[in-house]
Amino acid sequence: MSYPNSYYAATAEILQDQPQLVGETHSDVCVIGGGFTGLSTAFHLAKRGYRVALLEAEKIGWGASGRNGGQLGVGQVHQQRELINLCGSDEARMLWEMADEARILVKHLIRDNQIECDFRDGNLGCAVTRGDFDDFKTNAEFVAQHYGYQNYQVLEQSEIAETVGYAGYRGGLLDMSAGHLHPLNYAQGLARLAIEAGVAIFENSRVQAIQNGGKATVVTDEGSLVADFVVLGCNGYLGTLVPGIASEVLPADNYQITTVPLDEEVAQSILTNNTAAWDTSKQVYYYRKTPDQRLIFGGGVGYPGREPMDIAKIVRPHLCNIYPALADVQIDYAWSGTFAATRNQLPCFGRLAPNVLYAHGYTGHGVGLATMAGQIMADCVSGTAERFDFMSSLPKRRYPGAGRFNSSVLTLGFLYIWLMDKFRS
Repeated sequence: MSYPNSYYAATAEILQDQPQLVGETHSDVCVIGGGFTGLSTAFHLAKRGYRVALLEAEKIGWGASGRNGGQLGVGQVHQQRELINLCGSDEARMLWEMADEARILVKHLIRDNQIECDFRDGNLGCAVTRGDFDDFKTNAEFVAQHYGYQNYQVLEQSEIAETVGYAGYRGGLLDMSAGHLHPLNYAQGLARLAIEAGVAIFENSRVQAIQNGGKATVVTDEGSLVADFVVLGCNGYLGTLVPGIASEVLPADNYQITTVPLDEEVAQSILTNNTAAWDTSKQVYYYRKTPDQRLIFGGGVGYPGREPMDIAKIVRPHLCNIYPALADVQIDYAWSGTFAATRNQLPCFGRLAPNVLYAHGYTGHGVGLATMAGQIMADCVSGTAERFDFMSSLPKRRYPGAGRFNSSVLTLGFLYIWLMDKFRS
């Protein structure tokens, strides 16, 4: 077992290998998935005295949790007025409050438990069009007036050009209470906390079936685990394990590259406040500097399981559009990771049975929302289900023909994204 050849894998502090599940064992709760959702669930349950076993098909943080852009923002994918139209005003407020709690939860876990994951303050949204900038300002005014959130700082075009080092954006929205981190080290830190709390983690233990009766039996290649509760945190790697919920999410790949360490003069001209940045293009380009002055740049979408031969060739043109001076910079790492999108861009929570819970579909906001999902599912297992039931009650829009027609849906989606970015530019 090994991690993809990413900057994160090359610089991570990896825990020692955990054993494979062999034979039959028992626990109070079986957690499936060794990413942010599963690790957070396991840790929060173990802290409450539950016997927890976590099953991971590969290695801890092997999937999107160890490969993502590492950005911790606030809020959901939708801005608040959009959420009100989609869900209602009370529901939109609750979604805002949960997302804000997610931001605080991640920061507290890191600080209180000395998780070494290069956390830095600051997250900057960059408006591609004037309309996007107007939306930023409207949202900042709305959450300040109605929710008392005063952390947003609006940047005019000249200010964001000076901060980012690129004159093409129309404005920005800066939140210094949000931030960015090394996601694989964050996942390893959560795993360490879970193990210290008593969680039994099994790697290389792919789940083949869940057999539910009075108790659930979770079957792997080499063993089985009998538990009172099962929690699924598989997200874009659910596959065919539970066909009934596969249509709630659409797995897609996202690409990232990392440069060599930049010359000091060049590095100082890029993201001068060391925040993470993302923009409002439909493909959502995002980037940040590492402590050793590299630039991690991500964007673009592709088919899961069909990694291109040359990822850098796909991503570099977008990097050079923002930073022409980096046209010839050497790329040290290039990789892909699978995220799970939902049709309405809201996370999906639910029950497959009274004792089988799941959460997935964070649509690019997984650092905070997946960590919070784990806490919410731990609450539900331990008897406090209000937040879980609220999230489960949110509207779900399924993808037609999920599984068999994923490629067709993705192809249409890619075409739409490409046309929209061309039109907006």
